[in-house]
Formats: sequence, C-alpha cells, structure tokens
Amino acid sequence: MPGPARPGSRSGKGSAPPSASVAEQPRIVLGLSRCLLAWLDAEPLDGRTVVDVGTGRGRMALALAPRARRVVGLDKDAGALVDARRAARRAGLANVVFVAGDAEEADYRALAAPDPLHVVVAHLCVSDRIVGRAAAGLIDGGLFALVALHVAHWRETGQASRFACDEARTTLVLETAGFRVERLEVEREVLVFSSREEAFTRTAVLRPRWEADGRWTAWARFVQAGGRTLTRSRVVAVARRQSAGDRCPPLPDQSRSPR
Repeated sequence: MPGPARPGSRSGKGSAPPSASVAEQPRIVLGLSRCLLAWLDAEPLDGRTVVDVGTGRGRMALALAPRARRVVGLDKDAGALVDARRAARRAGLANVVFVAGDAEEADYRALAAPDPLHVVVAHLCVSDRIVGRAAAGLIDGGLFALVALHVAHWRETGQASRFACDEARTTLVLETAGFRVERLEVEREVLVFSSREEAFTRTAVLRPRWEADGRWTAWARFVQAGGRTLTRSRVVAVARRQSAGDRCPPLPDQSRSPR
C-alpha cells in the first residue's frame, strides 16, 4: 500500500548478494512497514526459508532475500508476479521465486519443501484463514510476521475497512491459532494538509475507490468543515508458533446464551 513520498507534513538454494539490512534498500522498502522491517532485521534468516504471502510485486520478498536461504512469494495476481520476477532478475537475486496461488488455500509447507518453513510474512494480506495456514505450515518455533489495517486507518472518512482489526482481535486470532505473540504495535502516521485544496489534491488518486465504497462524501464533508488530517494506521505483530504442548486450550464457546 505505497503512498506518495510526501503527501503533507507528518506528526541455500540459488544465491543471494551479500547480506544487507532492509534499511539499506530504500527503493525496495518504499511502502513497507518500517516497524516490521526493523523487527525482521533482528531475526536471523541465514539458512532459513521464508514464504511471503500476498507478495504482489515482491517488495517484501526482495527485501528479505539477501538475508535468507530461500524466499517464496505467493500471490493470485499473475501480472504483479511478472513484475516481481523482473525485479528479482534486476537485483541479481537467484534465491527468490514467485508462485501464483491463493494465500487462503495454499499449503505453505509444500511451498517451502523440501526445506522446513521457518518464517511466514503477511504484509497487508491477512485473514483468519491465512493465520491458520501459517500455523499449519510453520515448524515449531517458526515466526509469523504480519501487517494488517487498523480500525483507525483513514478514520476521517468515517468508515473502517472490512479488513481492519484492532490489537485485541489480532491477539485473539493469533493465540487461537497456536501462536505466542512476541511483539505487537500500532504503526500510525497522521498526514497534515495546509489547506483544503491540498487535502483534495493529495487524495485525488483515492477518489475513484472512495466514491465506489462511499468514503468520498464523508471525506469531503470532513475537509469542508475544516479537517486537515488523514490517518494511516496499521497493526504490526510478530508471533512464534508454539508446540502442541505449549498451546493454550481453546476459548470456551460464548456464542450461546446461558440457560
């Protein structure tokens, strides 16, 4: 979900080039969560296999490939994968492959085979089913790293995304799937516009989508009333797959009314 550079002021198999921090790859990491990238920089990836679900044009996969044994990028968008493969060739990355498939249906362990699956990354491609697929594919102790839209994302439009979640919901889904949450934060950026004209100009690229889903009317009303901010907010988390003996028992079913 890349954004403009400055929309306003702000409040193994194959081979890889020499290992480099993702912070040293500015063109690749544009639009990726800086918080998650920093956390992944601290995770040892040498000799490990990573699956990047919802890889799109491969930004996350390409950012991690120099440090990993092998990276598999998965996405349904065949056109985006063409761009991802082209970018990998330009970068000289022979240890990253891109596969067409549905992230909610794919067998992540099979994608990593014959290697064990050590890390799954889901950057703005998160659902309960994807969390479950990650839990099923990872080895015990394997890492699941995710970025999801937060309920406060674009709050000025008066409408939360149907894919948005909050901290409590994210924790519940991860723990229910058998993960132990190690870190969880909300990454927030508030864009501040100097005038009504700038607010509309900077969000013009979003207008077709926002008109289609009903957000634009509320956004225009907010700006006309003097609003000059736009919030970007994402939940960022890393969690470790627990062995069966370490997992918490399932939560009791509270969907039924007590008798």
